[in-house]
Order: sequence, then C-alpha cells, then structure tokens
Amino acid sequence: MSETAPGSAPDPSPPPGGNGWRQEYWRKNVRLMVVLLAIWFLVSFVCGILLIEQLNTIEILGFPLGLWFAQQGSIYTFIILILVYTLRMDRLDDEYGVAERDDEGKRL
Repeated sequence: MSETAPGSAPDPSPPPGGNGWRQEYWRKNVRLMVVLLAIWFLVSFVCGILLIEQLNTIEILGFPLGLWFAQQGSIYTFIILILVYTLRMDRLDDEYGVAERDDEGKRL
C-alpha cells in the first residue's frame, strides 16, 4: 500500500500484493456503509416510528421530541451521514491511491 501526500497525484502503479488491496478497500467501504445505514435506521425507524410515543413525552421548545425525529431528525441525520461518507471515502481513496485527481494533483 503506497502512501500519497494530500494534494499530490496518486501513484498510477497498483499497490503491492496483487488484488488483496482491492478486497481490503471494498471491505472498508462496505463496513462504513453498514455503520452509517445502521445509524440512519436507528434515527429514522427506531426513534421516528417505534419509540415515537416514549419520545413524545419529552418536549423541546414546545415540540414533542418523537415528532421532531419523525419529521426533521431523520432528514438532518441523512444529510450529515452523506457528508461523513464523502469525507471518509475521500480519505480512504487517498489511503489506497485511487483518488481521482487532475494533472496538478487537485481533486476532480
């Protein structure tokens, strides 16, 4: 696995060790997706549907917390999870030397 400095062009040669790095890269990608989807499921389904009655006993600024999770919380969580996924995948792409960059080393 070759290290590339941020802002530099990725190494065009494949990392040493054959295709093992691709399996490791994909495994890390899938693990990240599963964790983020589990968080989204927890916020949207569990908090927004299954626990809505219990959460509605808590009020913040006059609004029931369960209603907030069902209406706004899952949307905000989804947007944050998209941001986290893109940032983590950029870091993972840099780690494995597969980041998409132009001739000057800038991200495309």
